[in-house]
Amino acid sequence: MKKRIISFALAAVMLVFLFAGCSAGKTATSAAASTAASASAAASAAASAAASATDSSEVQVGIVLPTKDEPRWLQDQAQFEQILGDAGFTNQVLFSQGSSATEKTNVETLISKGIKVLVICAQDGAAAAAAVEEAKTAGVTVIAYDRLITGTDAVDYYVTFDSFAVGVAQGQYLIDNAPSGSGIPLYLYAGAATDNNAFIFFSGAWSVLQPKIADGTFVIANSSEAEAVKDTNELTRDQVAKVIGQITTDWDFNVAKSKAEANLTAASADMKGDVLILAPNDGTARSIADVFAADKDVSSYVITGQDAEIASVQYVIDGKQSMTVFKDTRTLASDSVAMAVSILKGETPATDTTYNNGNKDVPAKQTAIIVVTKDNVQTALIDSGYYDASKFTGLN
Repeated sequence: MKKRIISFALAAVMLVFLFAGCSAGKTATSAAASTAASASAAASAAASAAASATDSSEVQVGIVLPTKDEPRWLQDQAQFEQILGDAGFTNQVLFSQGSSATEKTNVETLISKGIKVLVICAQDGAAAAAAVEEAKTAGVTVIAYDRLITGTDAVDYYVTFDSFAVGVAQGQYLIDNAPSGSGIPLYLYAGAATDNNAFIFFSGAWSVLQPKIADGTFVIANSSEAEAVKDTNELTRDQVAKVIGQITTDWDFNVAKSKAEANLTAASADMKGDVLILAPNDGTARSIADVFAADKDVSSYVITGQDAEIASVQYVIDGKQSMTVFKDTRTLASDSVAMAVSILKGETPATDTTYNNGNKDVPAKQTAIIVVTKDNVQTALIDSGYYDASKFTGLN
């Protein structure tokens, strides 16, 4: 047992160094410092808890993620397995593959394996309520991961990036990089209507874009619902739902491609030329960018994204995608692990805000985000140790 404890302690120390990567730029330095601090907290707590860990074959921490089909979630899987494994906690990651029914089965499977903590990124924030209520009834502590689960008291904690800030960053980037003049076409796209985060992302972007729409600097090109509320800065959830219902990509590459093609086919000549595109994430951004790049009547476009997926980072380097919002999954996973460790030790996890899910104010821990452009790919993603430079071409 002594040897096992020492091994956990060494793993914890190595984890701190792994996450503390050096940075050449001010922004990346801040991100690395934040990552190191979160990782250090998780590692320290894990090393302490390791002394009381048992050799049981039961799974202590169960993780349910939305799909294997997006690189983002595979990155999260790797982070969870590495951090929890190095810390000596048994864990299992299951994927719901876009199905709330599969998600519920996954939760039930993990409950049967004796989990004490469930970390779940819901496929559908409302539909997931039934699954987490089963977990809560079984005595499991529930941590909503990245996406808030709504309409239930069964969510104990929430670990997330500042989703409103993501939307603000996307919208502000479009403002800061828009061509001069007025009447600039603005194409709006959003995530899935079943994802609470899609509402928050869009609301954040709208909060900064709306004044430019209201004064005629930007003209909405593809949403009559958004046009109908162009004079309203703070939209109700029902108003956002109507807009998203018209511009949703369902977080699906093919849906995004088809919607962009349909929008450009229907667009008049004055809605082409130099355009702005609010794309919700990297996968949809690449699909939409390819469609706009292929239209001979589109002179230039500025397009947003998020998640810093490898393929989109290469698009940013190549000038095919304008920016991506980097959400460091190392930090988010570390925050979740630190929270799980505290729960396993019978302690109250650290939180810094709350999110209302319709039934309760859920204690939450937020993680900062970073805007990545061609100018800071090196410092934000390479020097910080998130990616190896060999994954990209044209960095220098």
